[in-house]
Amino acid sequence: MSEFWVFGYGSLMWRPGFAHVETQMARLSGYRRSLCVRSFVHRGTEQRPGLVLGLDRGGSCLGLAFRVPDDLKGEVIAYLRERELVTHVYQEKILAIRLANGQRAAALTYVVDRRHVQYAGDLDVETAVAQISGASGMSGRNEEYVLNTLDHLRGIGIRDSLLEAVGERLRATP
Repeated sequence: MSEFWVFGYGSLMWRPGFAHVETQMARLSGYRRSLCVRSFVHRGTEQRPGLVLGLDRGGSCLGLAFRVPDDLKGEVIAYLRERELVTHVYQEKILAIRLANGQRAAALTYVVDRRHVQYAGDLDVETAVAQISGASGMSGRNEEYVLNTLDHLRGIGIRDSLLEAVGERLRATP
């Protein structure tokens, strides 16, 4: 019987939405947290896209890993697919992570598909702020998503300089 982990790097960290029995800080190598996904559903619309986080190639990402009991694995996977694969901008992958306790584990995670129309690529702070400001979708305002994620990252001791710069500009915008 192997352990089933889910890796969260954005809103899954502060709103996982599924039962789990353990949470640990974890690092995913080869991918980085990036505001690189145009949101057509949760934080924007096709007419006025918002901008949300994705795991993009390069670097590494510090996030949270959630251990899910075996008897809930199927239910959690179904929930995550419904939540994360709405427009198929993410690809579901099992990737190696290193847990805070030093152990390596395999974790279910969602990586951005660079070929998808919603992939925004690397954006500078000004462009990201302009895309986020005023956007709203079925899960609420885009600014709220970015600021909640940033506050959660800070609360658990994770620094993200680009996200922090975007957050400072959003907070300063009337």
